[in-house]
Amino acid sequence: MARKIAAPNMLQELKASLKNKNLERLYFFHGEEVFLLNHYLGQMKKQLLDPLTESFNFHRLNNETFTMRSFIDAVENLPMMAESTFVQVDEIDLFKLPEVDRNKMAEILSDIPDYCTVVFTYETVAWKPDKRLKKLWESIDENGIIVEFAKQDQRDLVAWISRHFAAHKKRISTDLCIYLIDITGGTMTALSGEIDKICAYSGADEIKRTDIDAVTEPVLDAVVFQMTDLLSAGHYAEAFRKLQQLLKMQQEPLAILGAVGNHFRRLGTARTLLDYGKSSGELQKLCGLPDYPARKLMEAARRLRPEFCAKAVRLVLETDYQMKTSFDESERLLEMLILQLAQEARNG
Repeated sequence: MARKIAAPNMLQELKASLKNKNLERLYFFHGEEVFLLNHYLGQMKKQLLDPLTESFNFHRLNNETFTMRSFIDAVENLPMMAESTFVQVDEIDLFKLPEVDRNKMAEILSDIPDYCTVVFTYETVAWKPDKRLKKLWESIDENGIIVEFAKQDQRDLVAWISRHFAAHKKRISTDLCIYLIDITGGTMTALSGEIDKICAYSGADEIKRTDIDAVTEPVLDAVVFQMTDLLSAGHYAEAFRKLQQLLKMQQEPLAILGAVGNHFRRLGTARTLLDYGKSSGELQKLCGLPDYPARKLMEAARRLRPEFCAKAVRLVLETDYQMKTSFDESERLLEMLILQLAQEARNG
C-alpha cells in the first residue's frame, strides 16, 4: 500500500523514491507541465526496465487499445528475464467507466503485484476524480500516489533555462530568461524547443534579445499583454502594430478578442485590488496566476483608471456581439476596437 503523503509533496516524494529506488506500485500523473511529466516517466522506465527486455515488460495502453481485459493482462503479466514490469495507461478517465468495470478496476488497483508498477497519465484528458464513486476513489486514494506537474515558478524556470543555455555553451541574463518565459507562456515544453532554436541561430557566446525575437514566435497571450500594455502607456501606434502582428500570425480574430477581453478583466480586477490596498498575491489567488504575470498586471493597472478598465470590457463585449451577428469583417472590427481603446485611453 502506498504511504500517505500531503498532496503538495507528491512530486518530492516521487523524486525521493527514484533516488532511493523504491518506487510505489501505482501512480497518477497529471498537470500542465507535460515536459516534467514525461521526464519522470522516462526516469521510471529507465529504473524499472532493461532495454534488452523492454519490449516484453513494458505495456502501454490508450483510448484505442484499453479494455479491462487488456489492462488485467498487462498488470498480471510476469516479468520476462527481468525483475519488473511497467504499465502505462494514457488518457483513460477511470471514473467514466461502466460500473462493473469501475468495481473491477478498484479491485485490481488494490492488489497490484509487487513486480508491477502502473502509471495513469493525463495530458489532454482532465484528471477529475469523482469522489462520489467511493469504491474506486478509495482504492485510488489508499493505494496510489497522485502527482501534479504544475507550471514551475519563475525562479526555478530561470535557473533551468540558464542551465539549458549553458549546456549549449551559451550565456543568458536573468532579465532575458524572464522575457523568454513571458513570450512563450512559461512551460518547459515550449521553452525547450525555443532554447534549441535560439542556440542554433545565435553565433555568439551570450544571447541577446535580438536572437530571441528573430526565431521565437510569442504565444497569443504574450502579444495581447504587450498590446494592452502599450495602450495603457500611451503608445497607440505600437499597440496597433501588435494587432497586425497577431493577424499575420494567423490567429483567429475571436481568439484574439477573447484574450483581449480576458486580459482587461484581469486588469480591472488588479485595479480594484490596488484601490483596496491589496498586493499581487491577492491577484494570484483570484485569477490563478503565477507570480510574475500577476506583478506585471498590477504594474500595468497602476496606469489605468477603473472607468477605463470597465469601458474596455464593455467595448470587447460589443465587438464580440458584432463579430457574431454582423457581416462586417472580423479583422476590421478588431482594428476598430483597438482604435476605440486608444481613444478612451487618450481621454484619460
